[in-house]
Amino acid sequence: MVVTTKLKFCLPAVLLAASFAPGQDAQSSVQTVPLKAEEIMARVAGNQERSETLRDDYVYNQHIHIATHKPQNRMMREENADYEVSSLPGTYDMPVRIQKRLRLLTGRYWKKDKYVDLQVDPAKEKSKTNSGSDLIQDLQSYEPAPLSGSSDEDLIRFLRGYLLDDKSKDGLGRALFPLTQELQRNYIFTLLGQEVDEGRNCYHIAFSPKDGNALTWTGEAFIDAAEFQPVRVFTKMSHRAPFLVRTMWFDFPGLGFNVVYQRQPDGVWFPWIFGTEFRMHAGPVLFFNRDVAIAVENSNFQHVRAVAK
Repeated sequence: MVVTTKLKFCLPAVLLAASFAPGQDAQSSVQTVPLKAEEIMARVAGNQERSETLRDDYVYNQHIHIATHKPQNRMMREENADYEVSSLPGTYDMPVRIQKRLRLLTGRYWKKDKYVDLQVDPAKEKSKTNSGSDLIQDLQSYEPAPLSGSSDEDLIRFLRGYLLDDKSKDGLGRALFPLTQELQRNYIFTLLGQEVDEGRNCYHIAFSPKDGNALTWTGEAFIDAAEFQPVRVFTKMSHRAPFLVRTMWFDFPGLGFNVVYQRQPDGVWFPWIFGTEFRMHAGPVLFFNRDVAIAVENSNFQHVRAVAK
């Protein structure tokens, strides 16, 4: 797959650097408590709910880089979006509202045999957050390609919207990883062993859908053996979209995600870096094919309120 030079070389370096990141304290030995995979993930689910509440006390920056290419050809467009993420007083239905404020949007795109620099006024950029939906749900429901037009600009705006979830303090869409109690109900978990990942002693767990015919996520997770928090999670689609969907509407072959979490000094865990590369195909109406590379980094975490004990 063709990717930008920046992503091809920088993303692996960032993922490697995670092993030496502040807050990822190495532990002296792997725990030997004989827990089952379901017991481990049940603890993770409980911690995820508590972590979401604790994350309300943080503000941080989020950088999203998305690049599109014609398959085996030149890059067509790349965008760098920088957000400030914070929480606001909420309502009865949503006690805490998450605010993701676009601070800077730059990039470049191919036009008439040359690249044109891009810089957008954040006040004029209309971006949509996904509010709980995700790509898999659209494939399952046979929704047509969710693009307003066959352009790289439309595709990048759409993808950026699906990565952002206005109900998630993680800064990533809730449905991307089956860590919460609600999502875990649909999965089978298998303990593969214990090992060190990102300097943490971890349980290595595989997960797959209970319904073998379901189009959803499958993958592996490394769970911190002391704090029962995710250290790293890999996902991919459990199988390809139905033939009619991928030929007549849209398809995302190779879609999957890799996210690394980082522990803050006060014990709160955040998704830190996130990456994926896949191909996007929109059916015969739009006839739009692109290789896509995405890199997300959350940084500059600041604790703005005292956590209630």
